[in-house]
Amino acid sequence: MRKNLPRRWACLILGGALLMPYMMAGALVAGLTSGGQGEFLLPLQVGLYAAVLPVVAVTGLFLPVRGLEVSAAQGLLGARVETPPRDARRSWQERRRTAAWFTLHLAVGGVVSGFTLAIVPFTLYTLALPFVADPLPVLGVAVRPGWPTLAWTAAGLAALAALVLMAAGAGALLTRLAPVLLGPTPGERLAAAEERARVLAERNRLARELHDSVGHALSVVTLQAAAAGRVLDRDRETARAALDAIERSARAALEDLDHALGVLRAGDPPGGPGARGDWATLDDLDTLVASSGAPVEHEVGDVSAVPAPVSREAYRIVQEALTNAIKHGRSPVRLAVAVRDGALRLEVTNRTAAPGSGNENGDGNGARGGRGLAGMRERVRLLNGDLDAGPAEAEGWWRVRARLPLRSAP
Repeated sequence: MRKNLPRRWACLILGGALLMPYMMAGALVAGLTSGGQGEFLLPLQVGLYAAVLPVVAVTGLFLPVRGLEVSAAQGLLGARVETPPRDARRSWQERRRTAAWFTLHLAVGGVVSGFTLAIVPFTLYTLALPFVADPLPVLGVAVRPGWPTLAWTAAGLAALAALVLMAAGAGALLTRLAPVLLGPTPGERLAAAEERARVLAERNRLARELHDSVGHALSVVTLQAAAAGRVLDRDRETARAALDAIERSARAALEDLDHALGVLRAGDPPGGPGARGDWATLDDLDTLVASSGAPVEHEVGDVSAVPAPVSREAYRIVQEALTNAIKHGRSPVRLAVAVRDGALRLEVTNRTAAPGSGNENGDGNGARGGRGLAGMRERVRLLNGDLDAGPAEAEGWWRVRARLPLRSAP
């Protein structure tokens, strides 16, 4: 309390200072309507004070005072006011709450400021009474030296103590009400929650994109580098082809990584103006197959009717399935993509890894500890589709099959 009292007192004085133009305008109007007989030097007239508060409330509806009041509440009162999101259009609910706070700040600040201007000089005046030999008038009463001066000095100190208590109580009241009246409205809280959810969803999408893109590229680079090392001395053409596949995969991964980092940079939030919409789609499957460096038998039907969001997610599902097939299975790998019955059908099959070939399970593509299948299931679930991953009917084969609706169900 002692630490915050000076700043809170300053905030109350600020409220009184903001009230002064209203009081002066009211005094001027009162003087003109009374034929020039108004007392312009009495700004604390109770009637005038009560008359200007509705004007303060009305102007608070339209004046852009919220930012100023939030700064004062945070910097002077020490209140924890959640900064509301900026909106070009002010809602009437926000206007009413701001006007209520503005009126309260000026009303309480005006009272405290008036008493401060009156009591502090009065206390100083009474403190000087014992040191003056001649009688001095106090509130119209001539105070003679002696015990009467000490009584008035005590009264001045009591008035100062009461003023301090008043300022402390008023500051505590404003501090408690500031988060309620200046904080976000329910509509603003909902908008902020929606924005946070949108940003989180976009970041999760970028994480999936990076996992699929970079993970696929690293798998291809690792396998092709190993293959190139084995045949470098006896089959330079095969080694050169493997190195070309490494270059294409690494270049594609770098492009995706650069895109994702560009989106996440400060000042360019996910989904903002700087976000590009050029993620790979099903139209890029030929490039994906070519860069995989493994023999892939692929059959892709007409996918021109597939919506862009479905096409992007489907590409990543195929990419992850191919990565698992190349990394944990063995050739041949078969890919089929077609549109049937209002849904996109994806199917990737490959021979399972032979026992002792390095796959922990020894019987499929579900390597432990990875997020490949989990990521595919998440993408399919977001699109209200179905995913089936496991051993195929034919022994020794693994299959990933997905169905993605082209339109959302009504």
